Amino acid sequence: MYDSDILDPLPRDDRRVRFIHASLASLEAELRRLGAYLIVRQGRPLEVIPALATELGVDAVFVCADYEPDAVDRDARMKARLAADGRKFLSFKDQVVFEQDEVLTLAKGPFSVFTPYKNAWLKRLAGMPEALAAYPVDPYAHAFAPPPPDAPPLPSLAEIGFEPGAPPLPAGMEGAEELFERFVAHIADYGRARDFPSEDGTSRLSTHLRFGTTSIRHLVRTARQMIENGAGGAGASVWLSELIWRDFYSMILARNPQVVTRSFKPAFDALAWDSGAEADALFAAWCEGRTGYPLVDAAMAQLNRTGFMHNRLRMVTASFLTKDLGIDWRRGERYFALKLNDYELASNNGGWQWAASTGCDAQPWFRIFNPVAQSQRFDAHGDFIREWVPVLARLGAKEIHAPWLADANLLAERGVVLGRDYPLPVVDHDVARKRTLERFAVVKKTNG
Repeated sequence: MYDSDILDPLPRDDRRVRFIHASLASLEAELRRLGAYLIVRQGRPLEVIPALATELGVDAVFVCADYEPDAVDRDARMKARLAADGRKFLSFKDQVVFEQDEVLTLAKGPFSVFTPYKNAWLKRLAGMPEALAAYPVDPYAHAFAPPPPDAPPLPSLAEIGFEPGAPPLPAGMEGAEELFERFVAHIADYGRARDFPSEDGTSRLSTHLRFGTTSIRHLVRTARQMIENGAGGAGASVWLSELIWRDFYSMILARNPQVVTRSFKPAFDALAWDSGAEADALFAAWCEGRTGYPLVDAAMAQLNRTGFMHNRLRMVTASFLTKDLGIDWRRGERYFALKLNDYELASNNGGWQWAASTGCDAQPWFRIFNPVAQSQRFDAHGDFIREWVPVLARLGAKEIHAPWLADANLLAERGVVLGRDYPLPVVDHDVARKRTLERFAVVKKTNG
């Protein structure tokens, strides 16, 4: 169903809604092939689902488990509401391989560091291969209700209150499979290529994982098969680790719902982030890609125009906001939540707290990304910057990473006047680094 509690606050041109709509059209076509059909409703779940259950006369409502705090609360209320009507509410694991209580330490407690969690995750999977079993559909097709003659068509985007448009990437199960097949053909190089945003080195499947148009079990199963037969090289192992990170962050959120608004490490709630008019202006410059640091601005331009941001650049931009601009990670997390095609709370929150050094297994607070060094290392020739900040396209590989250090006459010859065509840096990185170390000193003192 289209949940109005989620959809109403979104902009009317939201790319994710277009992706969901196109994916539902794909699902509807597949259900029709199997002799069934899709019932689509729009409204508040606690009103719509019980009413539909009554209309259909069902004994139980089956859903895939959702671990976000608001969803957990919604599902608890839904269960009580349906129980009052004499119906069951049954929730099943689907979007992760292992849930929050399935991978524990030897002391039967939760992990807070990724590497030992990953090792325990792999050990549990080795002893429980059925965790990757596919969920069959065709054997149950005979139980599907055939579409009545007056079954309504799938509502259009306009009919659910959104602007029409194409999805931001290939949608539906066939879209996911298309991206997956393209990726696995080059997975051996993933360990290297994933760090370079100008290369098409990532799977682009995170949006499909987010909205359930591909199966985490299918992806993990394939990665393990490639590792076992040597077809995926080192890249398959690296990619499997990334998939396990997703389970890790889901577990962290499920067991620590307070991380939505607070630091995973309570001591870091004492940090005094910058606020006020100056901080608001810096935040706006970051959001709009006007910081004067080309790699940061290129990354934000790509996010704003497409809804996609490369994982390396998520780390760079998040570090820049928190460590260079001194702005609360929660503001950046909310902005990514608004813009990312693949936004899911657990991974987004985990990534932001990692960059801000407030989370589990996070980047140590005294290690601060240098945005120019990151640019020189991961976009050495400036190809990514030229694509997304075209005003700098005529600069050479030497000047493009830090234009303010280049000769003004050379810049003018290339059509760039700083402060007019492209902004001067909003902060000095070396000065900002010292301020960050001072900011985090309160945590150092608290922890002895």
